[in-house]
Amino acid sequence: MRTYHCIPLLIWTYMFHTVDTILLQEKPNSYLSSKKIVGLTKDDGKMLRRTKRGWMWNQFFLLEEYTGTDTQYVGKLHTDQDKGDGNLKYILTGDGAGSLFVIDENTGDIHAAKKLDREEKSLYILRAKAIDRKTGRQVEPESEFIIKIHDINDNEPKFTKDLYTASVPEMSGVGTSVIQVTATDADDANYGNSAKVVYSILQGQPYFSVDPESGIIKTALPDMSRENREQYQVVIQAKDMGGQMGGLSGTTTVNITLTDVNNNPPRFPQSTYQFNSPECVPLGTHLGRIKANDPDVGENAEMEYRIAEGDGADMFDVITDKDTQEGIITVKQNLDFENQMLYTLRVDASNTHPDPRFLHLGPFKDTAVVKISVEDIDEPPVFSKVSYLIEVDEDVKEGSIIGQVTAYDPDARNNLIKYSVDRHTDMDRIFGIHSENGSIFTLKALDRESSPWHNITVTATEINNPKQSSHIPVFIRILDINDHAPEFAMYYETFVCENAKPGQLIQTVSVMDKDDPPRGHKFYFEPVPEFTLNPNFTIVDNKDNTAGIMTRKDGYSRNKMSTYLLPILIFDNDYPIQSSTGTLTIRVCACDNQGNMQSCTAEALILSAGLSTGALVAILLCVLILLILVVLFAALKRQRKKEPLIISKDDVRDNIVTYNDEGGGEEDTQAFDIGTLRNPEAREDSKLRRDVMPETIFQIRRTVPLWENIDVQDFIHRRLKENDADPSAPPYDSLATYAYEGNDSIADSLSSLESLTADCNQDYDYLSDWGPRFKKLADMYGGDDSDRD
Repeated sequence: MRTYHCIPLLIWTYMFHTVDTILLQEKPNSYLSSKKIVGLTKDDGKMLRRTKRGWMWNQFFLLEEYTGTDTQYVGKLHTDQDKGDGNLKYILTGDGAGSLFVIDENTGDIHAAKKLDREEKSLYILRAKAIDRKTGRQVEPESEFIIKIHDINDNEPKFTKDLYTASVPEMSGVGTSVIQVTATDADDANYGNSAKVVYSILQGQPYFSVDPESGIIKTALPDMSRENREQYQVVIQAKDMGGQMGGLSGTTTVNITLTDVNNNPPRFPQSTYQFNSPECVPLGTHLGRIKANDPDVGENAEMEYRIAEGDGADMFDVITDKDTQEGIITVKQNLDFENQMLYTLRVDASNTHPDPRFLHLGPFKDTAVVKISVEDIDEPPVFSKVSYLIEVDEDVKEGSIIGQVTAYDPDARNNLIKYSVDRHTDMDRIFGIHSENGSIFTLKALDRESSPWHNITVTATEINNPKQSSHIPVFIRILDINDHAPEFAMYYETFVCENAKPGQLIQTVSVMDKDDPPRGHKFYFEPVPEFTLNPNFTIVDNKDNTAGIMTRKDGYSRNKMSTYLLPILIFDNDYPIQSSTGTLTIRVCACDNQGNMQSCTAEALILSAGLSTGALVAILLCVLILLILVVLFAALKRQRKKEPLIISKDDVRDNIVTYNDEGGGEEDTQAFDIGTLRNPEAREDSKLRRDVMPETIFQIRRTVPLWENIDVQDFIHRRLKENDADPSAPPYDSLATYAYEGNDSIADSLSSLESLTADCNQDYDYLSDWGPRFKKLADMYGGDDSDRD
């Protein structure tokens, strides 16, 4: 901060004021008058009289920021009562008294003890009084006075911000307002030019200017382009004293950005683009991207691509990527190399938000040529339809052709195609197909009632390239043939009361038919030809696919006939006509007067015939006695069977028994003596069996002596036959083991232990001719006798 100091100017005046001439210039209500009023009165029509003032003192002014070595002299207080003999004492109170301002109590001189700053406090209110040193009484009433601090230029202008940020559209005209900056000066604006601020530009010319009084920054050059330069830094100075020499100044920085406007059209970096595409790509496939450059930013750079013209306008499409502002070429229709190999498009790129102010610069769009080459690939066969529907009657014969599918190779080579049925869709192998021409035929009989629809898949495959194949669904609908006769819809429980009257309806029957004629079902009911005139019941066709059964005579008797069988002939109206005979069982029952059934059982019929209760009880007893006899007979037959008898735990044989007791193991040799098998000539005495209880009705049988049986096989067969015929044989679950190996083999022994004695003269030299695999064996047997020894 730059400050200027001047010699303090002290003004000391003695003024005598009257009551009606006092005028307070600064703050009239901030301090009291410093004069003494004596004898002021006012009567009607009389003038006021004033008395002589007793105080003689100053109104003080003081400059701020005093830098002298001595204290700054402010002024002097004096009263007429002061005779100069030192009897009076001056006392100072109020703002800063004793700290900022001190008074000589003898002379009344006031000094500023410290440096003062007007920006902190510009006005001080103090009170002064004079007292008699001897008596301590005031010789004058306490009076109030002020000390005003005069301003000096000690504060430089300060901007409200150290850094300003602003923007202005590019291409703006000269004088376009950008931003207003403001600087303030803490000095007194009412005292001189210390607070008068003037603005000027230190940096940023010739692009911008500033108004010296308002601080408004404006453009100074026309048509500034953001694409050339976007950021500018401007330095503004604020100087007080009206900008004169010696004034204080402050600066601030303003960053100005040129915002974008749509003043640039899009431009393609190249005039022609080339893309390739296989002919089998799916619809919507992205073939490539093109992009037009636009130096603008934001929405001013947004553009839209479209196909203007070309022979591929119907085959391709272009969409705009909003994120990258690129045009994406996509496939709109299926491509075919055989039809056309090259397409040429003209694609336009235009701004979506043009600015009308700059339309005079030219059209805001650009055009590029896009060429697309179609590549040939091996395509799978193509069917003539997307699906096939075949309708066939259910009575078609096996092997009959019911339809045909056709496919072709779209490639120029036109390869041959074979057809087949996907057996995963025809697990029962009901249909077949001729591989050469695609004719579908039946392999089995069809039945609409079990499967009205068959959905199969047919595959067409190139013969030269089996990997190329196509699939097509074939829907086969089985048409109905009237091959089922109508029949009763349910089983009917029909009864007629004994007291029924002629013409009484006892049952309504309905029928069902598995066929499904196109005109709907229509059934007819008639008596069978053998019994056209039934004397008991009448069949009435209701013409609504139902029939009513009516009584034909008056009253029925259960004693004479308890059940009637009524055959009914049912036939339909489809072609060929199918008919069946349904038999209705009608029971005769006892009913009350209202026709409600009471009983139709056989017991009721017997009771009605006069059978007593005692007779029924006798019949039941007879039946019970017969059952008891049957049980006793069965028990006697079972007693004739042998029961196994287990004597001890140790008597466990090779038999399989069910008492869950562990056997003797391999050490138990008492079950069967197999020594006979090992030595057929050994004699064996007959022994009683230990696993069954012996009975006296069977005699102990003696077998043929074993030494007479030379053939062991015949011996075993004979023993088996004896055991099969013996009623005391072991149980069925027993197991007999015979460990006889048989007679000697005609091949004699194959052991090599006897080779030295039996074949000592045999020649094994031929083993050397069999190759390296038999070398070891040749060394063992092919050497000399001495070597073998």
